[in-house]
Amino acid sequence: MAPIALDTASPAAGPPAKSSLEDITALKAALKEAKAEIVLPPDNTLRRYQKAGIDLSGGYPYFPPKPDNVQEVGKIRENLREYKDPGLRADKEKKALFGAAKEVRDLTKWIGTEIVGLQLKDLTDQQKDELALLVSERSIVFFRDQDISPQQQQELGIYLGDGEIERHPQAAQVPGVGGGITLIWEQGRKDKVYRGRSHRVPYGGGQFGWHTDLVHEAYPPGYTHLHQDTVPEVGGDTLWASGYAAYDKLSPAFKKVVDGLNGVYRSAHSYKDENDPEADKKFVERTHPLVRTHPVTGWKALWINQSMTSRIEGFDKAESDAILNYLYNVYERSTDIQVRWHWTPGTSAIWDNRSTIHTVSYDYDGERHGTRVSSLAEKPYYDPNSKSKAEALQLKGWLNTPDVASRY
Repeated sequence: MAPIALDTASPAAGPPAKSSLEDITALKAALKEAKAEIVLPPDNTLRRYQKAGIDLSGGYPYFPPKPDNVQEVGKIRENLREYKDPGLRADKEKKALFGAAKEVRDLTKWIGTEIVGLQLKDLTDQQKDELALLVSERSIVFFRDQDISPQQQQELGIYLGDGEIERHPQAAQVPGVGGGITLIWEQGRKDKVYRGRSHRVPYGGGQFGWHTDLVHEAYPPGYTHLHQDTVPEVGGDTLWASGYAAYDKLSPAFKKVVDGLNGVYRSAHSYKDENDPEADKKFVERTHPLVRTHPVTGWKALWINQSMTSRIEGFDKAESDAILNYLYNVYERSTDIQVRWHWTPGTSAIWDNRSTIHTVSYDYDGERHGTRVSSLAEKPYYDPNSKSKAEALQLKGWLNTPDVASRY
């Protein structure tokens, strides 16, 4: 097995953590003897859970009872909700957040910022509001060396979600916390879809590739928080691309074509049809705008992803494919609107699902284990009076430029 990177405690997190042999040997022995079905997580994870009081003796991972049919899943969280984005309350200058940080640095011109010297668990409500605004503007913000428990991660997610987080109906989860903390961990999956990965196949075969999370929901996530407690020493980076910038790469004429169109988006998992139990399983489908308006910034973002955007509503398949494939190329191949992040143990990333796509780089052989909390947001909408980021900020080099002569 490839080496696993060991967690190192930051000064803010207290004294250095003991090695796994010193502080979790008894715990591992007890879990191995437990009668419940347990897949032992990595040592870093066990230390984090032990500190947080997470009880694994009843089984790990926890899998909720799987819904029986596609109709049942489609009704989950479809009731009307009023969402007030915390970014709308924030000080535009973000003085409370930036003033408490040791360093704030943008990682690329158009997407991604890292904040140094803050612990997410200690943020005040004012700082959380300003963080929401920053994520809305920069699309993703990173924090290394975080000493945060799954429960504290959940609390932050509930705050950013104005009281609601996504509680997945079947994915692997942290037990004993009421749901809503899903695992990013190949070894804990029941479907074993990632086992025996071939590096010759794009994305390793069987993986999603570029995607946006949970687009089949009636009220998909806005802010998503992934905390990685265990990562390989080499590889396993995650990439994000900006939907604001992808939209602004389109010509004015092409923007008019896609503005106001709706796409059909599907779930990652398929389910039986209660009206036809013998038929093939079906995906949950939902209609949302291809270009959505962000409620905090007011900017337009291209909101498609190759993994789970099925088609454009009202178009023939050939027409839909032609438009979507061009948009995918712009979004996925424009390296100047992307950020690539190399994880270290204890790193948190909070990104905006309303303005990004993301993918992992499957170039590793070690183990990745993370906990994810997705904060539910507003129903996606398109405001014809909204502007793109380049238009709103009058960004040089994006407006009134010559037509692009070459093809992607």
